[in-house]
Amino acid sequence: MERGEISEEERQSGHVLPTSLESNNLKKNNWGFLFTGIIGGALVTVYAVATPFITPALRKVCLPFVPATSKQIENVVKMLRHRRGPLVDIGSGDGRIVIAAAKEGFPAVGYELNPWLVWYSRYRAWREGVHGSAKFYVSDLWKVTFAQYSNVVIFGVPQMMPQLEKKLELELEDDARVIACRFPFPHWTPNHTAGEGIDTVWAYDMSTFRGREKRV
Repeated sequence: MERGEISEEERQSGHVLPTSLESNNLKKNNWGFLFTGIIGGALVTVYAVATPFITPALRKVCLPFVPATSKQIENVVKMLRHRRGPLVDIGSGDGRIVIAAAKEGFPAVGYELNPWLVWYSRYRAWREGVHGSAKFYVSDLWKVTFAQYSNVVIFGVPQMMPQLEKKLELELEDDARVIACRFPFPHWTPNHTAGEGIDTVWAYDMSTFRGREKRV
C-alpha cells in the first residue's frame, strides 16, 4: 500500500485522523513552541535589565536614581566657581553632574552602582566630547576612598548622610569642598547655599569645619 492510502481496517476502526486535522495540530504545536520561546526570551531580558536597578534597592542604605534637574546642575556649577582639583560625584546616575563639571575644566569621576547607568554615562560623555576628562566606574561608594578628590558632590538620602559624613571627615583633605544636593548633612554647617526647594545645594569647606573643631 502506498503512503497516503488508508486501509479498510483503519477506516472501520475509526482511528484515522483527517489529514487537515493532523496539519492543524502540527501548526498549533509550532505556534506553542514559538510563543513559549518569545515569553521565555522576554523574561530573561527583563531580568537582565531590571536586576541592576532592583539590587541597590535591596541594600540597607541605597542611592535611588533620580535625575538632576537643570537648576540643580546650575547650582552645583555655581558652587564650583574659583575651585580647582579633581571632582567626584558619588552616585553619579546618568552622568549629568560629571559631564557638566568636565565642561567647566574639572577632571571629573563618577561612581555608580548600576552598570547600565555607567555605560550610558560613558556614551553621553563621548557624545558631549568630554570623555577624556569625564570617567565613570561601577563601584559601591562605601568601598571607595575619596582622599584624592578636592571637590565632592553627593545626591544622597537622609538615611545615609550621617554615615557618609563620618567617612568624608576621615578621608578628605582640608582644602576639599563637599556639595550636597537635595538633603544637607546632619551635623555640618554649610559655608554656602544656593537654590531653593529640591534644587537647593549646600557647600561645606573642610578647612572651615576643621578650624571650628580645633577652636572648640
